[in-house]
Amino acid sequence: MSSPAPNRRPPAMPRPFFTLAIVYIFGFFFVYALALVAPALLEVMRELPPGPEQQAAAERAAFEAASGKIGLAFVLSLATVVLGVWSQKLPGFRTP
Repeated sequence: MSSPAPNRRPPAMPRPFFTLAIVYIFGFFFVYALALVAPALLEVMRELPPGPEQQAAAERAAFEAASGKIGLAFVLSLATVVLGVWSQKLPGFRTP
């Protein structure tokens, strides 16, 4: 009798879990930060005509709108990535 064929496992492939998670966190952070600052920037855009005054006012409005909300944007991005990994909805974190 011949012996059964050895059970061959596919070669191990690296999975850049940490790197991909960091990329997702930064991506969601910028999306949430922009979403928190966008209303103030739109208000400046509607009130002032284009020019140096509008740019200066937009910088002040963005700084004031972002102060105190950067931490919130980071927590939201971290929570989004954790939920995406847990529910396996984010590309790169789905198990085959």
